[in-house]
Amino acid sequence: FQKHEFFVDMTCEGCSNAVTRVLHKLGGVNFDIDLPNKKVCIDSEHNVDTLLETLKKTGKNASYLGEKSAQ
Repeated sequence: FQKHEFFVDMTCEGCSNAVTRVLHKLGGVNFDIDLPNKKVCIDSEHNVDTLLETLKKTGKNASYLGEKSAQ
């Protein structure tokens, strides 16, 4: 799967918990949340549009940063 990196305007644990909730609901995703840098890295078979729409369900400002090469 391709790793995708997104910006999500998270300011606290509550925000990252909201992101975790919506992504678990979507299913089929592995992800890491980098709260200090407001980034979410998602490993998934879902396309970028689906992932972005899902992240926006948190009510936070979200945008796609690009693909992250698997190191």
